[in-house]
Amino acid sequence: MAEHAMHSEQVRIPLTALEALKEQLGQGPIIPVGTTALRTLESIYWHAVMLLQGRASEVLRVDQWEPYDHAEGDLPDTRSALEAVITKLRSGGEEALFGSTRLLIAPGYTFRFADALITNFHQPQSTLLLLVAAFLGPDWRKVYDHALGSDYRFLSYGDGSLLWRSAMR
Repeated sequence: MAEHAMHSEQVRIPLTALEALKEQLGQGPIIPVGTTALRTLESIYWHAVMLLQGRASEVLRVDQWEPYDHAEGDLPDTRSALEAVITKLRSGGEEALFGSTRLLIAPGYTFRFADALITNFHQPQSTLLLLVAAFLGPDWRKVYDHALGSDYRFLSYGDGSLLWRSAMR
């Protein structure tokens, strides 16, 4: 994993969606559909961290190792981070946050937004499976053993799953 160069994904999040996300915090579960949606949500947080530290670019640009360079106690809470992004967009008259992310989510990662994830089953030795392992914690193997033993289909046109985040944070 250390030598893997994470691919970049383009993202665009309307200000209205960010405001709705802020309203949803603490009101009920946040459930992204797909790993790209989950990485986008998490990338919003890391863009906010860089913004609050005075090192954000004008557009969202999150490197794959950004989350792993910080001590947890030095980071803002999710709501404050989201408010910083919304305030920045409003003050600049922007209607959306856009840019790209190379965020790599692996076991040990602390999720900021998602309570559950809807996704398909991913192949071994992929960054997507790393993300699922980080999201579920050690029980990810039980889920995949069940899928394999039950002949679930894998990859993009395979069976879907609703995965609830591990209580471990």
